[in-house]
Formats: sequence, structure tokens, C-alpha cells
Amino acid sequence: YQRRVRENRQDRMEQITTFEDIQQAHKRIKPFIHCTPVLTSKTLNILSSSSLFFKCENLQKIGAFKIRGATNATLLLSEEMRKKGVVTHSSGNHAQALAFAAKQLKIPAYIVMPSNSPVVKKNAVKGYGAIVTECEPTLEARESTAKTIIQKSGATFIHPYDNRYVIAGQGTAAIELIEQVRSMGQELDAIIVPVGGGGLLAGCSIAAKRLNPSIRIFAAEPAGADDCKRSFLAGKLVPQTSPNTVADGLRTSVGEQNWQIISKLVEDVLTVTDEQIVQAMKLVWERMKIVVEPSGAVPVAVALFSEEWKQKGIKNVGLVISGGNVDLNSLPWSSHPKL
Repeated sequence: YQRRVRENRQDRMEQITTFEDIQQAHKRIKPFIHCTPVLTSKTLNILSSSSLFFKCENLQKIGAFKIRGATNATLLLSEEMRKKGVVTHSSGNHAQALAFAAKQLKIPAYIVMPSNSPVVKKNAVKGYGAIVTECEPTLEARESTAKTIIQKSGATFIHPYDNRYVIAGQGTAAIELIEQVRSMGQELDAIIVPVGGGGLLAGCSIAAKRLNPSIRIFAAEPAGADDCKRSFLAGKLVPQTSPNTVADGLRTSVGEQNWQIISKLVEDVLTVTDEQIVQAMKLVWERMKIVVEPSGAVPVAVALFSEEWKQKGIKNVGLVISGGNVDLNSLPWSSHPKL
């Protein structure tokens, strides 16, 4: 029994993403992704009483950071595995990212999408040449449909966030952010990263702490989907229950691998209301002239509106804007005028 426990612990250790994984991922994926710009805004600096540096993953290929992890995980497949393709279940940016990565490598992609996924997202995934299978909008249906496809095709499952090499790919955003800010003659005191499944936060935490051990790392989370905050308070992983937030990309539960990293490296989780998220999103659109989705605006909302954050008095702050995929026919300030 003790040997089995040791072996299980060893297996988990081997799955934990390392800084070396992230460095290798950075070199590996460079030809396939954009090095997105870091922008600044005097207006938002004044409103936040800080110097903010925005890592604009909304300007990334497929409009979100997810292309980093999907590309890295796909490139690591053997030739034999590539022939059989890749499969995942996702209603959002990971679906598009994996479909796009597979297209670049000319391999099959099977994407399971809930039947209630936005038509615009289904069409985008199909547009990249992926085979879309619709299912009932439950996690059980998504997982069982993906399992059936794997049995039939032999395709490799690429998890949206709880995967060592997906996490490594996402962490490359922090390497770029820190290097870009240094090229401006500045050093970051902290970074704020949105958290849903936790792949971006976990990867960025590992990279940032290695490149600058004194950097402070904070997670930004919607109050209506605050499982990471509740996990911090409980000292253990607490699953998401009935999330209700405009930030659709952050409704999922934090993954187990990611929690192991986040719980050690992240200083605090700061939550904001949907009203604050939409207000921050609108400010970014109006003042910075860039399209950001609600999930990507969550770190901005923390920097601008969280009293808990402002009390910390941190000067140079990196914010990861995770994506910019929005339905222009259903913008939050149009469909919810009170926001």
C-alpha cells in the first residue's frame, strides 16, 4: 500500500509543469503564435493609482491566449498520434484554439460542443476544419461523447486546462510580459491574472516567480464564480457550483494540477462583481480602443475597482487580458442596460 501511495505521488509530481517546460514551450510555439503587444493607458493609470501594463492576448491568434497551450500540447504528439488526431470538449476559446492548432499541423480535430454553444463559436470551429459533434449541455454528456470519439478514432484527448503541456504553453505569456516591460525600462511589482480552470494563472505564476522571485501574483475572479477564492479560504480545492457571471470563460472549476501550483505561488484571489467587470470592459473599449471580452476585463476590474487591491498600494502591475472574443450582437451593456 505504501509503495502504491509513493508511486501515485511520483506520478503527480511528474505531471507538475516546470519552468523548463515553459521555456521549451516558448521556443516551440514561437513560429505558430503572435508575440502580443503590451499596452499602457494614462487614463487607466490615474483611475487605478498604479502603472498598468496590459498583456493583450485579445490580439492573439483565435483572439485568446488558449492558442499557446493547444499548440504546445499538439506539437508534442508523436507522428503516430498526430495521424489519429486530437479531441476535446469545449464551448469556447479552447475549442477554437485546438481546431486552429490542428489545422496548422494538418491533423484531424474532433471537438465536442454543447448544443447551446453560440452559433458564432460553432461556426468558427468548423471554419478551422474541425469535426464538431454536439451534445447535451452537461459535463457528463461532454465527457462521454469525447470518450466515444476517442474509442472510435484513437485520437488524443487534450484537456482545456488540466494538462502539463497546456499549462506550459499558457505560461509563455508571462515570459513575454516580463521581458517586454523590462524593455520599457521597468520591472513589474505584481501581476493580476484571471482564473477559470487555472491553466493561464498556474503557468504565468511559475514563469513570473522564476524570472522575478519577488514578484507578487494575484488571481482575478468574478464574484459569481468564485471557486478559487473559496478554495483559498478553505485551504483545499472547492469545486464550482452554479456559476452565474457575465465572464463566460471563467465559469469552470479550477483544475487539480493547477490548484497544486496556484495554492503555493498565488498570494491572494480578488473578486469583482459583474457590474464592475462590464464597467472595466467598457472603459478598455472606449479608452484603449481594443476589443476585450468580459473574462479578459476581470483583472482590469480588480485594478480599478477592488478596495482590497487598492489598499495594497502596488506600483507597477502587469494585467493579462486573456481574450477578445465577443458576440457583437449581444454586448453586455446592450443586453443588460443597467450594467
